[in-house]
Amino acid sequence: MTDVDTSAHAPTSDDTPAFIAPVAMENDPDALFAGDRGILDADVRRVLVRILQRRFLLAENSPAEWKLLLEHQQMIESRPHDLFVRLVVDHDRCVAYKEQVRSDEVDVPILLKDEAYSRAETLVLVYLRTVFQRETTAGAPSARVDVEEVEQTVLTYFAESDGTRASQQRAVRTAIARLDREGIIEEESEGRYRIGPLIEIVLSAEVLRELQRWLDEQTPDAEPTPSDDAGNVASLREEQNA
Repeated sequence: MTDVDTSAHAPTSDDTPAFIAPVAMENDPDALFAGDRGILDADVRRVLVRILQRRFLLAENSPAEWKLLLEHQQMIESRPHDLFVRLVVDHDRCVAYKEQVRSDEVDVPILLKDEAYSRAETLVLVYLRTVFQRETTAGAPSARVDVEEVEQTVLTYFAESDGTRASQQRAVRTAIARLDREGIIEEESEGRYRIGPLIEIVLSAEVLRELQRWLDEQTPDAEPTPSDDAGNVASLREEQNA
């Protein structure tokens, strides 16, 4: 039997260890906080957080974040995908937004909840979308509305059972304020709003036609029930973080 020369394998003080001791995250210069296992740069992480926080990310309002999104689009898109959420980057309209993935083949836990717009919000959206379509089709670079004209049109679809005229006006003004916060419209001067391209995403041409048919069938004497809510009829919904 041949003897094994163990001296060749005997460790010495000059030997390099077989395994390198891991560096604590707290001492890792690339870590952003203790225990950080993320691989994205800080700026890219902030863009991802903004996308998760907001309903929309608009290039016009956030040019620096939009630029980073385009530069790291594939990596940023992969993060919501891990949560069964699709990130839609619309390069034509310069907007990014989230959609809940739904599948009959895969068990998908729901992270984003569906929330129907209120009746007043839906009616305001229909009017805004109609004006936007009319103006852009005519070649106008943008579309604008006054709060009074929105109010005057939308109020015609309310019935007496929907409350007093004052409460109806408040509902319309509240709807306008919410759409302004979401970036669908932008107040340029007091009571004067510019309709942004987001309106086409929130209210597609198909849904607009469906809602217009529904509104044409309404009469001033109709007494809508909660199930008649225009948002429910058209399944006009927004996706919010659960």
